[in-house]
Amino acid sequence: MSSVTTLNASSSGSNALSWLWLSALIIVLDLASKFWVSAVLTYNVPVEVLPVFDLRLLHNTGAAFSFLAAAAGWQRWLFAAIAIVVSFFILRWLRETPKSARVLASGYAMILGGALGNLFDRIVHGYVVDFISVHYAGWYFPAFNIADMAITCGAALLIIDMLFFAKAREAAASE
Repeated sequence: MSSVTTLNASSSGSNALSWLWLSALIIVLDLASKFWVSAVLTYNVPVEVLPVFDLRLLHNTGAAFSFLAAAAGWQRWLFAAIAIVVSFFILRWLRETPKSARVLASGYAMILGGALGNLFDRIVHGYVVDFISVHYAGWYFPAFNIADMAITCGAALLIIDMLFFAKAREAAASE
């Protein structure tokens, strides 16, 4: 992001912090869904919703795709620290992003909401609650949750912004 865009967004008050409602919505939906499945489902017992989709309560002590799940427990605090640092950077980037950069701002907000939803689990429980299980012909994609979906969709929006909107925004800011 150019310094002109940064200064305009920060000093005029028309920054993308107004997108924090989306982060809050994701956190509420994520935590509510995790609370519900934890109360209703039996651990690792699938409940078929569709032939390719189950609800299955799982606890992930690792990161994406259970990375470092078998470690001795130190990974809980490493991943919590990473989520906190990333969240502070995203808040800063939201403050520096113009409110009009909707794709970029919504991407940041979705990643922030997902990171904070999983951070809550990691700190409170020591693991992240996963429950969405997609499979086909005996092949199972790693289980995930609403926070994971928000992070993935947010990252996709950042890529879309970079490919299609960033250059136009920078050109307009330099005029």
